Amino acid sequence: MASTSNSQSSIQDDDDQEEEIEHFDDFTLASSWERFISEIEAVCRQWLATGPKNLVKKDAVCLDFSKNIYKVRSELKYAMKNYSMEYYFEPFNDGKVADWISTSHDLQQSFGVKDFLVIAPQSASGVVLDAPEASKLLSAVSIAMSNSSSLWPAFVPVHDPSRRAYIGIQNMGTIFTRRFEADRIGSQVPIKLMHLEGLYELFVSKFAYSTVDLSMHLFKVHFRMKLTYRTLPTDDDPEVQQESEFLESGRHSEFETHNKIQWDDDCPWSEWYSAEDPVKGLELLTIWSERTVDTSLVMAELENASPLEADKWFIFPNLSPYLETSDGSTIGFASQLRLLVNALDSSLGAQFMEDFVSVENSGSDNMKSSAVIPPPTVLDRVLKDLFHEDAEVKLDFADAENKNSRAIKGAPLESLFAQFCLHALWFGNCNIRAIAVLWIEFVREIRWCWEESQPLPRMPTNGTVDLSTCLIYQKLHMLAICIEKKHQENKEHPDVGDKKTSPYIEGKAQITKQSSSLLEVTEDSSGERDSLTARNDLGSHGVATSLSNSEQQNFASPTDTKLSEYIRMGSAGVVGSTMLLNSCQQMHAPFTQDPPLMTEDMHEERLKAVEAFGDSFSFSAQLEKEILSSDMSAFKAANPDAVFEDFIRWHSPRDWENDDNGKLAVSQAKAGEVSKNEWPPRGRLSERMSDHGSSWRKIWNEAPSLPAFKQKPLLDPNREGEKVLHYLETMRPHQLLEQMVCTAFRAAADTLNRTAFGGLKLMTSKLGQLYLTMASTLKSLQRNSLSVDSEIIEDLTRLCVIFEHVEKLLTVAASLHRKFLQAPRLSEAIFSDFYNFYLPKMGTGSGSHDIDKSQEFTKKQQIMAREKEVVASMFTPPTANQSWRKVLSLGNLLNGHEPILREIIFSKRDHVSGGYYAGSYAGGYPQEIETYRMYLCGTSNDLRVALAVASCD
Repeated sequence: MASTSNSQSSIQDDDDQEEEIEHFDDFTLASSWERFISEIEAVCRQWLATGPKNLVKKDAVCLDFSKNIYKVRSELKYAMKNYSMEYYFEPFNDGKVADWISTSHDLQQSFGVKDFLVIAPQSASGVVLDAPEASKLLSAVSIAMSNSSSLWPAFVPVHDPSRRAYIGIQNMGTIFTRRFEADRIGSQVPIKLMHLEGLYELFVSKFAYSTVDLSMHLFKVHFRMKLTYRTLPTDDDPEVQQESEFLESGRHSEFETHNKIQWDDDCPWSEWYSAEDPVKGLELLTIWSERTVDTSLVMAELENASPLEADKWFIFPNLSPYLETSDGSTIGFASQLRLLVNALDSSLGAQFMEDFVSVENSGSDNMKSSAVIPPPTVLDRVLKDLFHEDAEVKLDFADAENKNSRAIKGAPLESLFAQFCLHALWFGNCNIRAIAVLWIEFVREIRWCWEESQPLPRMPTNGTVDLSTCLIYQKLHMLAICIEKKHQENKEHPDVGDKKTSPYIEGKAQITKQSSSLLEVTEDSSGERDSLTARNDLGSHGVATSLSNSEQQNFASPTDTKLSEYIRMGSAGVVGSTMLLNSCQQMHAPFTQDPPLMTEDMHEERLKAVEAFGDSFSFSAQLEKEILSSDMSAFKAANPDAVFEDFIRWHSPRDWENDDNGKLAVSQAKAGEVSKNEWPPRGRLSERMSDHGSSWRKIWNEAPSLPAFKQKPLLDPNREGEKVLHYLETMRPHQLLEQMVCTAFRAAADTLNRTAFGGLKLMTSKLGQLYLTMASTLKSLQRNSLSVDSEIIEDLTRLCVIFEHVEKLLTVAASLHRKFLQAPRLSEAIFSDFYNFYLPKMGTGSGSHDIDKSQEFTKKQQIMAREKEVVASMFTPPTANQSWRKVLSLGNLLNGHEPILREIIFSKRDHVSGGYYAGSYAGGYPQEIETYRMYLCGTSNDLRVALAVASCD
């Protein structure tokens, strides 16, 4: 049994040995350090074999600050510690080392390398604090690089992380090795190292003997320098804070108790809010190209040189952080439009606006607490601005509109309702209760204007109703015309001006004027005709003459004319050489009344009635009976001997057919003379008028002979005015909010469209796209079919996000335009760069979309020689308050501004030809190599030094 157990145990041992043999261990690697080198070598060989472009396709990660630099990472373990090795590379680089302008990695700029490795411990600090450990890591990487025939430089972070210190090594073939070292002085920089002369001597000391007097010997040193200047930021005055009433009133001019000028005081939106300047400042880079320096005295001269002597200038803006968010937190039109959309959502289902004012019916407790109503003083200021200030505002609406503005069914910017909507955006933070209070008082003011016959401010009192606008604007336009007509009647008839009934005097058919009083009729006609107009059909005949002149012509020779001519009234002049059919007299065109005004809902009601009756022509004639009868009466008064056919020839020429195939029956005589031989005209009514003219002829027979000024007006301003007020007072809340949303979007866009931004094509195009997007989105609000579950609210919220992006772009364009008025090329170039940077981040998603903050706008624009003086003038000399803390120490002042950052590169090159290694070197290397390179970066309080030394090892 014992032997059996021993044999079984021996078999198990053999199996264990076989398992160990299956997991092959290379015992030629004598130590863990050598295994560590082998792992590094294997990873490097893999990266080399894959290639940069394939690494990008696999697992390489692009760095946040640069789109051209990628990195891959591998984890290693040595001596119970974990390390990470990262390979940084530029897959699309043509082999050039990063210059001053390109966005590069800190180690690339410091040591002038392209692709490189960084090996660091996986610890909280990420640096190697132990010097022997750092040396061992660097040695392992160097051996691995040599074994894999890689020329990548490798770096190890050392010391404290705040020092940003590195040591590194690079194999440059079989002959040369380059060593790197970087460190930083964080405070109390020696005075000598604040000046170019001291920095030059620091570099020379690295390769010159210590006993040499550096100021007395010549060394051929190559020198490059970049100085960065920044405009002084505008001081933030803590006393100049937005008052709490700012959001409630919408106009901050009344609260300004200081003389501080804001950057956007002349911008159109400053009437409603003050925007933060998106361009907080400008950074200027002045670059001295490479030159050879042989003594420290030359460096002293360079320190006193003007930045204008630099070879190249570049500039880029420092943008405000608020451009990085789009959550509505930034105060502007977009943020308030979001609130208005929320108010629209809250209005769905309510019956009257008064329901939101009442505490009992205002909804949940949460809404009561958040929906704050401003105090009465704020309400009074808003109403005063709407109804009592700027009453004589110019109503040239077209000037403020974009060509696509009329596609949005809102109200013109300067109109009363548009201004009401803009005020509502800022009144009580645009909650539904505040809007209800403002609207109720707004309608009360309108009724007061109506009852007192006071002109409605910011509204035209003539013209036709524009059906492309919203219905509230149409109603207000009609009301303004009614008030004007009512006011005129009160002036003409003061005895009936205070009566509530209609003050209009109906015309009489009887005319009892005697021939001795003809001149009185003429004066009356000329006095009354100013408020009347001739039919548009007259324009084609060119006979719109004044009434007094025509009357004088008619009554020039009473003894030679018939009695019918003595009673002609309301004539606007003769119609060319057209003769009447039954009397050899010229046809006179009458002054006619304006057609009655109709709003969109009135047109819809009339259209529905036409559809209900079926025969549209006959019913249209019936509906237009009052207008047609008025025109016929005026025509009869101007042509006492006219017949129905004469009226058709004037009113509807296409319904009169001449016997000579459509040519005029009466020829055009020279000098206005009419040949009586060509009278009477020959022709007949058209077939259309013959079939349907019976109703017209009946109206003709019933129409009295009355000039327009004696007729009953077609528009009853009392009746129509009361209809308008009834509509305004009984509107459903969602109907009001729908029109407010459309008008507010249009008015806000029209306000921004007034901004002066130098005519930037990209900005102009974006504004046009915004109008088209708004028109498409807001069109759904005109269907009156909103429900609580409707997706329209979501569409409007997305529209607010788009509006916010365009608003931000516009503020950037306006700010750049003001800063570069004398250099418009720079303004356009910088905005174009920012537009291309910002456009992919806009999107059309939800309102909580945030821009990736890791991506910063750093595109730089080169300044032309002719633009240097303009840019230099932007760096105004600092005031005593701005510069009292500073001690100017770096030199190269620009209008009193010292550079905020100075970067210098010293280098020394040596020839290899004729040297010990010349034979083996010349075949694979150039004849000159950079043996010493020093990069210095910092200010008077901070200095970073990076040194690279190449040697023959």
